[in-house]
Amino acid sequence: MELLIMAYALKTACARNIIGVIPYFPYSKQSKMRKRGSIVCKLLASMLAKAGLTHIITMDLHQKEIQGFFSFPVDNLRASPFLLQYIQEEIPNYRNAVIVAKSPDAAKRAQSYAERLRLGLAVIHGEAQCAEMDMDDGRHSPPMVKNATVHPGLELPLMMAKEKPPITVVGDVGGRIAIIVDDIIDDVESFVAAAEILKERGAYKIYVMATHGILSAEAPRLIEESSIDEVVVTNTVPHEVQKLQCPKIKTVDISLILSEAIRRIHNGESMAYLFRNITVDD
Repeated sequence: MELLIMAYALKTACARNIIGVIPYFPYSKQSKMRKRGSIVCKLLASMLAKAGLTHIITMDLHQKEIQGFFSFPVDNLRASPFLLQYIQEEIPNYRNAVIVAKSPDAAKRAQSYAERLRLGLAVIHGEAQCAEMDMDDGRHSPPMVKNATVHPGLELPLMMAKEKPPITVVGDVGGRIAIIVDDIIDDVESFVAAAEILKERGAYKIYVMATHGILSAEAPRLIEESSIDEVVVTNTVPHEVQKLQCPKIKTVDISLILSEAIRRIHNGESMAYLFRNITVDD
């Protein structure tokens, strides 16, 4: 709201260009319609346009298609060069590492990292099996109505419930360094579960690398108590408090690319230089 109010104030003051620098674009995970839900990311894009923004600089959108929600230019910068440099300079014996995708959805990003570092790739598939009592958390409310009126001639086919298999690792991680890559790390339960599985499969050191370190709620405590050796995130989101709670959290500074993007836009220079060596799957 503060951003929208400031942008609107500049618009009413007849500013020629209003450029928003939003390193972590909020609600970026809500970019698809689920059942009859709303696409919050599209709503936010419309609000920013209505407030008067003419350009946005952001980093590692959850889905690149989000750029299509906007009616003005969006520069989606990438943090992967900084994270790749960290792997090469700060992880000892990184040649003995394997890049891990914690879900099949993250496999493309992991493959991009693996190809540029010339390392192997592993994918974690499935999910931890929960007890039946854990599943009863109110997500299926309101309860099914027993005497629901249905049109007599209408018989819809029953939808089969999708069940994921037990969690498994596709690829060899035995005696290797496992580097889990993703774009956002917020609720860390899935990362902690992935680290436990990798430890069981023989990985002797586990790193988690992500662009946006939200690290909300109990994330620092869970990381500290887990098998994860180090969590590496960029400073798109402030997380100084979380670093005080958990020394395993490390920060990679990406202010250089943001400042260069601002300078180039201000001087009317080409932005293509900032996207060199960037793959489609980044």
